[in-house]
Amino acid sequence: MPRSEREGLILSAATDEFGRNGYAGASMVDIARLVGVTKPLLYQYFGSKDGLYLACLHRAGDRLTQGVAETMAAGGEPEQMPLAVLGAIFRTFDHDRYAWKLLRDTSLPTVGEIGDAVRDYRQQLDAFALIGATQLMHARGLTENQDIEAIAHVWTGVVDSLISWWIDQPGEDAAAMTDRCARIMKNLFGW
Repeated sequence: MPRSEREGLILSAATDEFGRNGYAGASMVDIARLVGVTKPLLYQYFGSKDGLYLACLHRAGDRLTQGVAETMAAGGEPEQMPLAVLGAIFRTFDHDRYAWKLLRDTSLPTVGEIGDAVRDYRQQLDAFALIGATQLMHARGLTENQDIEAIAHVWTGVVDSLISWWIDQPGEDAAAMTDRCARIMKNLFGW
């Protein structure tokens, strides 16, 4: 098997393992077993558990931030942007749901390369939330900065909760989850 193909399989298995068990609870032995390789091969490819986690994190974080950035850059009505962003997130992680948890893992080191990378992705996502909240609230005539910051903070919590719920719904694909969110938003917020 070509190295790039094997690395892809390792990253998929490791993402699931890290997502299910957290950084602290994930086992390199279990990841190797899932892929059918040896633990030394994981270390040969990625150097360490941290190196493997970082590879998984960058794969997930880059795809997510790119998908959200492209969706927001496409523009549209501020009222429709929250659902468009959710749809982009669901499509990004439709076949790789545990990747989301890599960005939210509370067992991660808070210092060093992993801590820095997670902080960077979270800051990018928070910035997108603030831009979206600003556009939406300005369209509704609300311009108080602290109100907008509070709404952006609430939004990130809503997104995290929805994705966490979705992870446990294997029969619900990205399109179905986007439709569900459209119904919820229409009934809760009139969007």
